[in-house]
Amino acid sequence: MIKPQKLQKGDTIAIIAPSGGITALVPHRLEAAKKNLERIGFKVKLFFTTKLNLRGKAGTLVQRVKDIHDAFTNTEIKAIMCATGGLCANELLRVIDFEVIRKNPKIFIGYSDITLLHYAIWKNTRLVTFYGPCAITQFGEYPKTLEYTEKQFLKAVSQDAAIGIVTPSETFTDEILDWFQKTDLTRPRTLIENDGNIWLKKGKVSAELVGGCLHSIHQIVGGLFDCDYKDKILFLELPEGQKFGEGTPLDYAESQLVDLKNRKLFEGLRGLIIGRLYKYSDEQKELFYNMLLEQMQEYNFPILANADIGHTDPMITLPLHVQVSLDSDRNIFSIEEKGTE
Repeated sequence: MIKPQKLQKGDTIAIIAPSGGITALVPHRLEAAKKNLERIGFKVKLFFTTKLNLRGKAGTLVQRVKDIHDAFTNTEIKAIMCATGGLCANELLRVIDFEVIRKNPKIFIGYSDITLLHYAIWKNTRLVTFYGPCAITQFGEYPKTLEYTEKQFLKAVSQDAAIGIVTPSETFTDEILDWFQKTDLTRPRTLIENDGNIWLKKGKVSAELVGGCLHSIHQIVGGLFDCDYKDKILFLELPEGQKFGEGTPLDYAESQLVDLKNRKLFEGLRGLIIGRLYKYSDEQKELFYNMLLEQMQEYNFPILANADIGHTDPMITLPLHVQVSLDSDRNIFSIEEKGTE
């Protein structure tokens, strides 16, 4: 295992766009992200792909791979944050020179289909990467980054100790304010009360953490870049659905979970964490939890739901492949090992 060096005040964070090209269409979000990262003590370098939108992609395959290589080899850069996710990170996996990454380890952070890059980097380099905020989605928040997201980010990438017990956020939002009409600059998004940890199955376990976006894991499972799930704690989170303003349809999520079951992914797992469900009503959440319990009834591991992970805000920053613990009796989700040196 390779752990990157922790971030210190004054270090430079690169922002790249390895997948979708939406960043180029909402420059005010990128500028806000830059200012918010500078506000908490970091320098920011915007890479070329943040300015590109080619058929919904942040430039050509060559341009996106070049930004990844350049960000890792640039000695000025201490961390790399993805501008956002998208639908095309899968194009990069067979083209990236992973030896470049292995020889130049540094913090790499993002979520959604950036899951695919986390998996591929681990498979080829054993570098610990971070499942957490992207630039325009979290650090581009108006009027500033949500406090919980910011604090959890700093805990994960810049402190000497492990994160420890993850206290759930008190409030959350999945409200959409139109970036293209700049409605997001008119007011902060509305925060509502968060339900905290929801234990669907009880238990106590400590193990290595793996996981990411369900759709992306569905893409990668069983392939060249998949990981070993035996004796691991897996986290899964659901992205947006195909219809604007809606979450992943329940039947679609169930179908993907069954596909993972058929590939024996859940056999040998030690625990399961589900991120807070995006754009699900209380009734839809209940239906999802019942479906999940039905599909997981043959397995005997604890299941924690409603974690601050994924496509709602605020969010925690998770170092991948480190030791974490679940303890339902004490209502604890804890990250026991730091992801940096």
